[in-house]
Amino acid sequence: MSTATQTAQYVASATASGREGRAVTSDGRLDVALAAPRELGGSGAGTNPEQLFAAGYAACFASALGVVARQRKVADFDAAVTADVSLSGNGREGFGLAVVLHVELPEGFDEALGRELVEIAHQVCPYSNATRGNIPVELVVE
Repeated sequence: MSTATQTAQYVASATASGREGRAVTSDGRLDVALAAPRELGGSGAGTNPEQLFAAGYAACFASALGVVARQRKVADFDAAVTADVSLSGNGREGFGLAVVLHVELPEGFDEALGRELVEIAHQVCPYSNATRGNIPVELVVE
């Protein structure tokens, strides 16, 4: 067992065969066809790793926001999070990712408080912690 999983509260496991193939979780709950996007010369006939990362990051960040709001005793806080994940050349021979997180605050919600909650959630979210210092992540509060 690796050091990373020795104290883990949960471990997710998935197997994939590349950008053109399938990705399946060990419990079978996620089983998706993979295809490179048309923009990268692929068929676009399936999902791609960037879409999966975007969905995971958006869901995780929204959950972190909810936790932070509850800890701060903020009632009726139901923000929507959209993650835009971009793939580009990294100036060497590889590729890099960048993320823009769009957080849509509830109608009429105090914008200053919303920004504060978003900043705190960015310190709490496991995806934010994993990407910090590795890829650019921009927070946009709307």
